[in-house]
Amino acid sequence: MIAIPSQLASVAANVTDKFAKGGVADLRPVPRVLIDRGPNRSVYRMTGQQPPASGDPVLLVPPLAAPALCFDLRRGCSLAEHLTDAGRRTYLVDYGSVAFADRNLGIEHWIDDVLPRTIRKVSDDAGGRPVHVVAWCLGGIFSVLTAADRPELPIASLTTIASPFDYTAIPLVAPFRPLVEFTGGHILTPFYRMFGGAPSAVVTQVFRATGIDKEITKPLAILRNLDDRDYLAQIEAVDHFMANMLAYPGRTFGQIYHRFFRANDLSAGTFALDGRTISLSKLDVPTLVIAGENDSIAPRRAVERLVGLLENTPETRFRVAPGGHLGVLTGRRARSTTWRHVDEFVDEHASPR
Repeated sequence: MIAIPSQLASVAANVTDKFAKGGVADLRPVPRVLIDRGPNRSVYRMTGQQPPASGDPVLLVPPLAAPALCFDLRRGCSLAEHLTDAGRRTYLVDYGSVAFADRNLGIEHWIDDVLPRTIRKVSDDAGGRPVHVVAWCLGGIFSVLTAADRPELPIASLTTIASPFDYTAIPLVAPFRPLVEFTGGHILTPFYRMFGGAPSAVVTQVFRATGIDKEITKPLAILRNLDDRDYLAQIEAVDHFMANMLAYPGRTFGQIYHRFFRANDLSAGTFALDGRTISLSKLDVPTLVIAGENDSIAPRRAVERLVGLLENTPETRFRVAPGGHLGVLTGRRARSTTWRHVDEFVDEHASPR
Protein backbone atom coordinates (compact mmCIF):
# COMPACT_ATOMS: atom_id res chain seq x y z
CA MET A 1 0.00 0.00 0.00
CA ILE A 2 1.40 3.35 -1.09
CA ALA A 3 1.06 6.21 1.37
CA ILE A 4 -0.58 9.36 0.02
CA PRO A 5 0.72 12.83 0.90
CA SER A 6 -2.03 13.46 3.47
CA GLN A 7 -1.08 10.24 5.26
CA LEU A 8 2.58 11.19 5.28
CA ALA A 9 1.69 14.58 6.71
CA SER A 10 -0.37 12.93 9.44
CA VAL A 11 2.47 10.53 10.24
CA ALA A 12 4.94 13.41 10.51
CA ALA A 13 2.63 15.42 12.79
CA ASN A 14 1.83 12.44 15.01
CA VAL A 15 5.45 11.34 15.36
CA THR A 16 6.50 14.90 16.17
CA ASP A 17 3.84 15.26 18.85
CA LYS A 18 4.50 11.82 20.28
CA PHE A 19 8.23 12.23 20.73
CA ALA A 20 8.72 15.99 20.96
CA LYS A 21 5.58 16.94 22.89
CA GLY A 22 5.10 13.85 25.02
CA GLY A 23 2.17 12.29 23.21
CA VAL A 24 -0.95 12.80 21.14
CA ALA A 25 -3.62 11.90 23.73
CA ASP A 26 -5.45 14.64 25.61
CA LEU A 27 -5.36 13.23 29.13
CA ARG A 28 -6.85 16.26 30.87
CA PRO A 29 -9.54 15.10 33.30
CA VAL A 30 -13.05 16.45 33.07
CA PRO A 31 -13.33 19.40 35.51
CA ARG A 32 -14.88 18.36 38.82
CA VAL A 33 -15.55 19.54 42.35
CA LEU A 34 -15.30 17.46 45.52
CA ILE A 35 -18.67 17.19 47.29
CA ASP A 36 -17.95 14.52 49.89
CA ARG A 37 -15.04 12.66 51.41
CA GLY A 38 -14.62 9.76 53.82
CA PRO A 39 -12.50 6.64 54.27
CA ASN A 40 -11.76 5.27 50.78
CA ARG A 41 -14.34 7.66 49.34
CA SER A 42 -13.96 10.89 47.42
CA VAL A 43 -17.15 11.88 45.60
CA TYR A 44 -16.93 14.34 42.71
CA ARG A 45 -19.48 16.25 40.68
CA MET A 46 -18.37 16.78 37.10
CA THR A 47 -18.58 20.39 35.96
CA GLY A 48 -17.40 20.27 32.37
CA GLN A 49 -20.75 20.33 30.54
CA GLN A 50 -21.76 23.13 28.22
CA PRO A 51 -25.54 23.03 28.79
CA PRO A 52 -26.70 23.38 32.41
CA ALA A 53 -26.88 19.99 34.16
CA SER A 54 -30.39 18.71 34.79
CA GLY A 55 -32.38 15.57 35.44
CA ASP A 56 -31.47 12.58 37.56
CA PRO A 57 -27.83 12.20 38.61
CA VAL A 58 -25.62 9.49 37.10
CA LEU A 59 -23.03 7.97 39.45
CA LEU A 60 -19.97 6.24 37.98
CA VAL A 61 -18.65 3.42 40.19
CA PRO A 62 -15.20 1.94 39.45
CA PRO A 63 -13.86 -1.40 40.67
CA LEU A 64 -11.09 -1.82 43.19
CA ALA A 65 -7.48 -1.88 41.93
CA ALA A 66 -8.35 -0.05 38.69
CA PRO A 67 -8.11 3.76 38.85
CA ALA A 68 -11.30 5.81 38.60
CA LEU A 69 -9.92 7.31 35.39
CA CYS A 70 -11.39 4.24 33.66
CA PHE A 71 -14.46 6.47 33.27
CA ASP A 72 -12.39 9.44 32.10
CA LEU A 73 -9.72 7.80 29.95
CA ARG A 74 -9.01 10.70 27.60
CA ARG A 75 -10.80 13.58 25.94
CA GLY A 76 -12.95 12.25 23.13
CA CYS A 77 -13.12 8.78 24.70
CA SER A 78 -14.38 9.50 28.21
CA LEU A 79 -17.75 8.32 29.47
CA ALA A 80 -17.65 11.07 32.10
CA GLU A 81 -17.11 13.69 29.39
CA HIS A 82 -19.86 12.17 27.24
CA LEU A 83 -22.40 12.32 30.05
CA THR A 84 -21.51 15.82 31.19
CA ASP A 85 -21.49 17.19 27.65
CA ALA A 86 -25.02 15.79 27.27
CA GLY A 87 -26.08 17.95 30.21
CA ARG A 88 -26.47 15.13 32.71
CA ARG A 89 -25.67 15.57 36.38
CA THR A 90 -22.62 13.31 36.50
CA TYR A 91 -20.76 12.09 39.59
CA LEU A 92 -17.77 9.86 40.22
CA VAL A 93 -16.61 8.03 43.33
CA ASP A 94 -12.86 7.51 43.71
CA TYR A 95 -11.53 5.09 46.36
CA GLY A 96 -8.05 6.57 46.31
CA SER A 97 -4.90 4.54 46.87
CA VAL A 98 -4.82 1.38 48.99
CA ALA A 99 -2.07 1.06 51.60
CA PHE A 100 -0.87 -1.74 53.85
CA ALA A 101 -2.87 -0.10 56.64
CA ASP A 102 -6.04 -0.95 54.67
CA ARG A 103 -5.29 -4.69 54.69
CA ASN A 104 -8.19 -5.50 57.07
CA LEU A 105 -10.86 -3.84 54.91
CA GLY A 106 -13.32 -6.37 53.54
CA ILE A 107 -16.10 -6.32 50.96
CA GLU A 108 -18.52 -5.16 53.66
CA HIS A 109 -16.64 -1.84 53.88
CA TRP A 110 -17.74 -0.96 50.35
CA ILE A 111 -21.25 -2.44 50.58
CA ASP A 112 -22.11 -1.15 54.04
CA ASP A 113 -20.33 2.19 54.03
CA VAL A 114 -18.65 3.52 50.89
CA LEU A 115 -21.40 2.97 48.28
CA PRO A 116 -24.47 3.69 50.44
CA ARG A 117 -22.95 6.95 51.69
CA THR A 118 -21.93 7.89 48.15
CA ILE A 119 -25.38 7.20 46.67
CA ARG A 120 -27.14 9.20 49.38
CA LYS A 121 -24.74 12.12 49.02
CA VAL A 122 -25.16 12.22 45.24
CA SER A 123 -28.94 12.17 45.60
CA ASP A 124 -28.83 14.98 48.16
CA ASP A 125 -26.51 17.05 45.98
CA ALA A 126 -28.90 16.63 43.05
CA GLY A 127 -31.89 17.91 45.01
CA GLY A 128 -33.10 14.54 46.29
CA ARG A 129 -33.45 12.92 42.88
CA PRO A 130 -32.85 9.16 42.54
CA VAL A 131 -29.47 8.02 41.23
CA HIS A 132 -28.65 6.05 38.08
CA VAL A 133 -25.67 3.88 39.03
CA VAL A 134 -23.29 2.92 36.20
CA ALA A 135 -20.57 0.53 37.34
CA TRP A 136 -17.71 -1.40 35.75
CA CYS A 137 -16.34 -4.86 36.62
CA LEU A 138 -16.08 -5.39 40.39
CA GLY A 139 -17.79 -2.04 40.85
CA GLY A 140 -20.84 -3.62 39.24
CA ILE A 141 -20.74 -6.59 41.62
CA PHE A 142 -20.47 -4.32 44.64
CA SER A 143 -23.28 -2.09 43.32
CA VAL A 144 -25.61 -5.06 42.78
CA LEU A 145 -24.93 -6.39 46.28
CA THR A 146 -25.47 -2.92 47.75
CA ALA A 147 -28.74 -2.34 45.92
CA ALA A 148 -30.06 -5.80 46.81
CA ASP A 149 -29.09 -5.39 50.45
CA ARG A 150 -30.43 -1.83 50.85
CA PRO A 151 -33.68 -1.38 48.93
CA GLU A 152 -34.26 1.96 50.69
CA LEU A 153 -31.39 3.60 48.80
CA PRO A 154 -32.49 6.22 46.21
CA ILE A 155 -31.50 4.26 43.11
CA ALA A 156 -33.39 4.89 39.85
CA SER A 157 -31.57 2.28 37.77
CA LEU A 158 -28.45 0.16 37.77
CA THR A 159 -26.08 -0.59 34.87
CA THR A 160 -23.31 -3.15 35.16
CA ILE A 161 -20.59 -3.30 32.52
CA ALA A 162 -18.29 -6.36 32.28
CA SER A 163 -19.24 -7.62 35.76
CA PRO A 164 -18.90 -11.42 36.05
CA PHE A 165 -21.32 -13.37 38.25
CA ASP A 166 -20.26 -16.89 37.26
CA TYR A 167 -16.54 -17.44 37.74
CA THR A 168 -16.66 -20.98 36.34
CA ALA A 169 -17.48 -19.37 32.98
CA ILE A 170 -14.14 -17.55 32.83
CA PRO A 171 -11.72 -19.66 30.72
CA LEU A 172 -8.68 -17.76 32.00
CA VAL A 173 -9.08 -19.13 35.53
CA ALA A 174 -10.11 -22.68 34.61
CA PRO A 175 -6.53 -24.08 34.39
CA PHE A 176 -5.80 -22.92 37.94
CA ARG A 177 -8.82 -24.53 39.61
CA PRO A 178 -7.32 -28.03 40.05
CA LEU A 179 -4.22 -26.58 41.73
CA VAL A 180 -6.31 -24.31 43.94
CA GLU A 181 -8.51 -27.18 45.07
CA PHE A 182 -5.52 -29.51 45.57
CA THR A 183 -3.99 -26.99 47.98
CA GLY A 184 -7.29 -26.33 49.71
CA GLY A 185 -7.29 -22.80 48.36
CA HIS A 186 -4.20 -21.82 50.33
CA ILE A 187 -1.87 -21.33 47.38
CA LEU A 188 -2.38 -17.53 47.39
CA THR A 189 -3.24 -17.01 51.05
CA PRO A 190 0.34 -16.54 52.33
CA PHE A 191 1.03 -14.14 49.49
CA TYR A 192 -1.82 -11.68 50.09
CA ARG A 193 -1.38 -11.89 53.85
CA MET A 194 2.32 -11.11 53.58
CA PHE A 195 1.79 -8.08 51.34
CA GLY A 196 -1.49 -6.96 52.92
CA GLY A 197 -3.26 -7.58 49.63
CA ALA A 198 -2.42 -7.71 45.95
CA PRO A 199 0.22 -5.03 45.17
CA SER A 200 -0.47 -2.63 42.31
CA ALA A 201 2.53 -3.92 40.32
CA VAL A 202 1.09 -7.44 40.41
CA VAL A 203 -2.37 -6.21 39.44
CA THR A 204 -0.86 -4.38 36.46
CA GLN A 205 1.02 -7.43 35.22
CA VAL A 206 -2.00 -9.70 35.57
CA PHE A 207 -4.15 -7.22 33.66
CA ARG A 208 -1.55 -6.98 30.91
CA ALA A 209 -1.24 -10.78 30.76
CA THR A 210 -4.92 -11.11 29.86
CA GLY A 211 -4.17 -9.27 26.61
CA ILE A 212 -0.69 -10.63 26.01
CA ASP A 213 -1.36 -11.10 22.30
CA LYS A 214 -2.11 -7.39 21.93
CA GLU A 215 0.95 -6.48 24.01
CA ILE A 216 3.17 -8.51 21.69
CA THR A 217 1.71 -7.07 18.49
CA LYS A 218 1.34 -3.50 19.80
CA PRO A 219 4.64 -2.12 18.37
CA LEU A 220 3.72 -3.36 14.89
CA ALA A 221 0.17 -2.06 15.23
CA ILE A 222 1.49 1.38 16.18
CA LEU A 223 3.76 1.45 13.13
CA ARG A 224 0.86 0.51 10.89
CA ASN A 225 -1.33 3.24 12.33
CA LEU A 226 1.08 6.16 12.63
CA ASP A 227 -1.29 8.25 10.53
CA ASP A 228 -4.29 7.51 12.77
CA ARG A 229 -4.14 10.05 15.60
CA ASP A 230 -7.22 8.69 17.38
CA TYR A 231 -5.75 5.18 17.41
CA LEU A 232 -2.44 6.38 18.81
CA ALA A 233 -4.22 8.48 21.43
CA GLN A 234 -6.18 5.45 22.60
CA ILE A 235 -2.99 3.39 22.96
CA GLU A 236 -1.40 6.16 25.03
CA ALA A 237 -4.49 6.52 27.21
CA VAL A 238 -4.66 2.79 27.93
CA ASP A 239 -0.95 2.77 28.82
CA HIS A 240 -1.60 5.69 31.18
CA PHE A 241 -4.47 3.76 32.75
CA MET A 242 -2.29 0.66 33.21
CA ALA A 243 0.46 2.71 34.82
CA ASN A 244 -1.97 3.85 37.51
CA MET A 245 -3.34 0.52 38.70
CA LEU A 246 -3.89 0.22 42.45
CA ALA A 247 -3.61 -2.49 45.08
CA TYR A 248 -6.34 -4.70 46.56
CA PRO A 249 -6.80 -4.62 50.35
CA GLY A 250 -5.76 -7.98 51.81
CA ARG A 251 -9.08 -9.03 53.34
CA THR A 252 -11.08 -7.96 50.29
CA PHE A 253 -8.69 -9.84 48.01
CA GLY A 254 -9.06 -12.93 50.19
CA GLN A 255 -12.86 -12.73 50.04
CA ILE A 256 -12.82 -12.32 46.26
CA TYR A 257 -10.42 -15.24 45.92
CA HIS A 258 -12.23 -17.64 48.26
CA ARG A 259 -15.85 -16.56 47.77
CA PHE A 260 -16.01 -15.47 44.14
CA PHE A 261 -13.29 -17.55 42.49
CA ARG A 262 -13.21 -20.74 44.61
CA ALA A 263 -16.79 -21.11 45.87
CA ASN A 264 -18.47 -19.20 43.02
CA ASP A 265 -21.01 -17.89 45.54
CA LEU A 266 -22.36 -15.15 43.28
CA SER A 267 -23.60 -17.65 40.71
CA ALA A 268 -26.04 -19.06 43.27
CA GLY A 269 -27.64 -15.66 43.72
CA THR A 270 -26.93 -15.30 47.44
CA PHE A 271 -23.95 -13.95 49.32
CA ALA A 272 -23.34 -14.35 53.05
CA LEU A 273 -21.72 -11.26 54.50
CA ASP A 274 -21.13 -10.14 58.04
CA GLY A 275 -23.82 -12.31 59.64
CA ARG A 276 -26.50 -11.80 56.98
CA THR A 277 -27.33 -13.20 53.56
CA ILE A 278 -27.76 -10.87 50.60
CA SER A 279 -30.15 -12.28 48.00
CA LEU A 280 -29.85 -10.86 44.50
CA SER A 281 -33.49 -11.75 43.91
CA LYS A 282 -34.35 -8.83 46.20
CA LEU A 283 -32.89 -6.28 43.82
CA ASP A 284 -35.90 -4.27 42.65
CA VAL A 285 -34.59 -1.53 40.36
CA PRO A 286 -34.36 -1.59 36.53
CA THR A 287 -31.05 -3.17 35.59
CA LEU A 288 -29.00 -3.06 32.38
CA VAL A 289 -26.32 -5.73 32.01
CA ILE A 290 -23.64 -5.18 29.34
CA ALA A 291 -21.00 -7.71 28.30
CA GLY A 292 -18.00 -7.26 26.00
CA GLU A 293 -17.98 -9.58 23.02
CA ASN A 294 -14.19 -10.06 23.25
CA ASP A 295 -13.82 -9.87 27.03
CA SER A 296 -11.53 -12.61 28.36
CA ILE A 297 -11.72 -11.43 31.99
CA ALA A 298 -15.53 -11.29 32.13
CA PRO A 299 -16.82 -13.22 29.09
CA ARG A 300 -20.44 -13.06 28.00
CA ARG A 301 -21.64 -16.18 29.84
CA ALA A 302 -20.07 -15.03 33.11
CA VAL A 303 -21.73 -11.62 32.82
CA GLU A 304 -25.09 -12.83 31.53
CA ARG A 305 -25.51 -15.07 34.59
CA LEU A 306 -26.73 -12.01 36.51
CA VAL A 307 -29.81 -11.79 34.28
CA GLY A 308 -31.08 -15.15 35.52
CA LEU A 309 -30.60 -14.15 39.15
CA LEU A 310 -32.72 -11.00 39.07
CA GLU A 311 -36.27 -12.19 39.66
CA ASN A 312 -37.93 -9.02 40.91
CA THR A 313 -36.54 -6.14 38.89
CA PRO A 314 -39.09 -4.10 36.92
CA GLU A 315 -36.84 -4.71 33.90
CA THR A 316 -33.62 -6.58 33.26
CA ARG A 317 -32.02 -5.82 29.91
CA PHE A 318 -28.98 -7.58 28.46
CA ARG A 319 -26.73 -6.20 25.74
CA VAL A 320 -23.44 -7.28 24.15
CA ALA A 321 -21.11 -4.55 22.88
CA PRO A 322 -17.77 -4.71 21.04
CA GLY A 323 -14.54 -4.66 22.99
CA GLY A 324 -12.54 -6.45 25.63
CA HIS A 325 -12.69 -5.83 29.36
CA LEU A 326 -11.68 -2.17 29.24
CA GLY A 327 -12.67 -1.62 25.62
CA VAL A 328 -16.36 -2.37 26.19
CA LEU A 329 -16.40 0.47 28.73
CA THR A 330 -14.26 3.08 27.03
CA GLY A 331 -12.92 1.77 23.72
CA ARG A 332 -13.35 3.79 20.56
CA ARG A 333 -16.38 1.72 19.51
CA ALA A 334 -17.97 2.10 22.97
CA ARG A 335 -18.89 5.65 21.98
CA SER A 336 -21.58 4.37 19.59
CA THR A 337 -22.53 1.14 21.40
CA THR A 338 -22.10 0.87 25.18
CA TRP A 339 -22.60 4.58 25.80
CA ARG A 340 -25.72 4.60 23.61
CA HIS A 341 -27.15 1.69 25.60
CA VAL A 342 -26.48 3.59 28.83
CA ASP A 343 -28.07 6.78 27.48
CA GLU A 344 -31.20 4.98 26.33
CA PHE A 345 -31.61 3.09 29.58
CA VAL A 346 -31.14 6.15 31.78
CA ASP A 347 -33.59 8.16 29.68
CA GLU A 348 -36.21 5.41 29.75
CA HIS A 349 -36.02 5.12 33.53
CA ALA A 350 -35.71 8.78 34.44
CA SER A 351 -37.84 9.98 37.32
CA PRO A 352 -40.91 12.01 36.24
CA ARG A 353 -40.07 15.13 38.24
